[in-house]
Amino acid sequence: MSLDPKPFDPAQDYPLGTRRPDLVSTPGGVALADVTLENVLAGKIDASQMRATSETLRLQSEVARAADRDPLAANLERAAELAAVPHELLLAVYTALRPRRATAEELEEWAVRLESHGATATASFVREASAAYSARGLLAGG
Repeated sequence: MSLDPKPFDPAQDYPLGTRRPDLVSTPGGVALADVTLENVLAGKIDASQMRATSETLRLQSEVARAADRDPLAANLERAAELAAVPHELLLAVYTALRPRRATAEELEEWAVRLESHGATATASFVREASAAYSARGLLAGG
């Protein structure tokens, strides 16, 4: 008998929470089976644990890609990299991406900050938005 865990199969293991709960945990490592109302009420799990992890989002991306849902897979990959980005930075980037809120230089600075947190796909997205805003006159001061 092998002690190695069963390999992940994105075509067969969806939904993860039902078919592969062993692969799903909280950011603090609490197993999915232990995420219960009782544990929340007992104070064993707090709000910071009630989020998807980068690992779970990457697995969901693999499931989407296996189902030929490439745009959804790309969104889940960006979500996976953003799971580790501080919330304050996310909110600041969100605000900066609103039309006429930031210059091209400021958006580039946000992209660099995202990259420093490992969010390279999202940094590319910010750069694409900057180019689109520039072409449409939607940058600050433009």
